[in-house]
Amino acid sequence: MPVIYIEEASAHAGQAVTIRGWLRSRRDKGKLHFLILRDGTGEMQAVVSKGTVGEEQFARSAELTQESSVVVSGTLRQDGRAPGGYELDVSGLEVLQIAEPFPIQPKEHGTGFLMEHRHLWLRSSRQHAVLRIRHEIIRACRNFFDDRGFTLVDAPIFTPNACEGTTTLFHTQYFDETAYLTQSGQLYSEATAAAFGKVYCFGPTFRAEKSKTRRHLMEFWMVEPEVAFAQLADMMELAEQFLAHIVAAVLKTRRAELQLLERDVTRLECVTAPFPRITYEEAIDTLQRKGVPAEPGDDFGADDETILSKEFDRPVIVHRYPAALKAFYMETDPQRPDLALCMDVLAPEGYGEIIGGGQRIHSYEKLSARLRDHHLPVDAFQWYLDLRRYGSVPHAGFGMGIERAVAWICGLEHVRETIPFPRMLYRLYP
Repeated sequence: MPVIYIEEASAHAGQAVTIRGWLRSRRDKGKLHFLILRDGTGEMQAVVSKGTVGEEQFARSAELTQESSVVVSGTLRQDGRAPGGYELDVSGLEVLQIAEPFPIQPKEHGTGFLMEHRHLWLRSSRQHAVLRIRHEIIRACRNFFDDRGFTLVDAPIFTPNACEGTTTLFHTQYFDETAYLTQSGQLYSEATAAAFGKVYCFGPTFRAEKSKTRRHLMEFWMVEPEVAFAQLADMMELAEQFLAHIVAAVLKTRRAELQLLERDVTRLECVTAPFPRITYEEAIDTLQRKGVPAEPGDDFGADDETILSKEFDRPVIVHRYPAALKAFYMETDPQRPDLALCMDVLAPEGYGEIIGGGQRIHSYEKLSARLRDHHLPVDAFQWYLDLRRYGSVPHAGFGMGIERAVAWICGLEHVRETIPFPRMLYRLYP
């Protein structure tokens, strides 16, 4: 008798099979027990008949509690009313463990309680759907770049210096030196782009931002492409193709999960390239027309991004922010040196920035001066300056935070649901 996963049921209709899993719920009706089982790939109803399995196994079935682990054998049959469209007529039941009373019950629980029990909350159908979609998003990211000739070259997590800003670094002891948890793999990706032409890195990044908002985590995952001989316009085109590809992949393979989350997929079906593009100055004008007291030189907050993104039915690219607002490595517009050749991609429906990037400075003299202007230790960046000494070319890239993309595509209120074990300002357990 083959052991199968629930998602494989359609290939085994009418056959005798074995399924291993956990009890979601049990309903009793006389000499029948209706068990809803989950195995990580789906859910299925298993019918335990006293006349079929005998007194002992039927009594054992009656003892099952939520999340008890079992192995059941029987014959699969198609039933459109059952979860997943198939039902198992049980001929044999093995109980591996009777679970203690499960802390999470089908009732309202506070967010604090659910986060304290995150290791168990992951078993809920909603969290399962979110993380399956996260998996699909990550697979789509890798497929997009792999299919376009990019090389995956991951960046280190320990770094000797800052990438974005020195105030948001997590410090750690690295033997006799101080090291920092990476804020971004970008600087290292610039080095590998000079070796491979088109690269991307994908891994965890860390920001010690004391932000308690629905968009922020202290540890999150970023995918970051970097391309030699590329400029800002190239990155805007790559970013819109990238996001359209990801959304299309989720719509193709995870519609059931989106439906469980009650996500309005018609909003996602609008996400096709090209995306609207507006300059920073046009964005300021829009905010002012909407009654927002925004002035040239202001950075955009979450509310500003929400107002801007609601003007469009798909992501919008805002480009050429004031150079003073951007990182030391950002190239400036030759026609307007006060503006950076940068972009932010704002997701619709109020989800804010999900991609940030732009063109990097490729002049040795200009980068050296910028390091001094930002009061950064030039000695620590000698390796980065070397990239401008030996065959420097215009190059550009961007980064996308996986968690914000998951929140947007799933239609979630908070990023805490987008990663198995979120690290937030006041949350390090479990």
